[in-house]
Amino acid sequence: MSWILRVRDKFQAAHFLKGYEGRCENIHGHTFQVEVAIKVRELDDIGLGIDFTLIKKTLAEALPDHTLLNDIYDFNPSAENLARRLYEILSASFPVQSVTVWESEDASATYSEDR
Repeated sequence: MSWILRVRDKFQAAHFLKGYEGRCENIHGHTFQVEVAIKVRELDDIGLGIDFTLIKKTLAEALPDHTLLNDIYDFNPSAENLARRLYEILSASFPVQSVTVWESEDASATYSEDR
């Protein structure tokens, strides 16, 4: 028996894709949406897996709001790479199953580790 807890947040940032040929090679911005999925196998004595407030706080602290992503990361800041980095950060605190980064309402990348 297990539960999947999901929390979403948004951040705004600019980036450009190095080595890409097309519009995305130029600096541009997105309102990114991030969803973290956390798997829990037990509930505490009041019926919670992990308090959503704690997950939301940790996620908000990890988001690079109002930045040029190329200036703060040592990788090409694609949605795929952002999902992986946020997974790494959040996994230090929670049993993360996956992280999805939406760079528009119809385009996203999800990172999870095969176990």
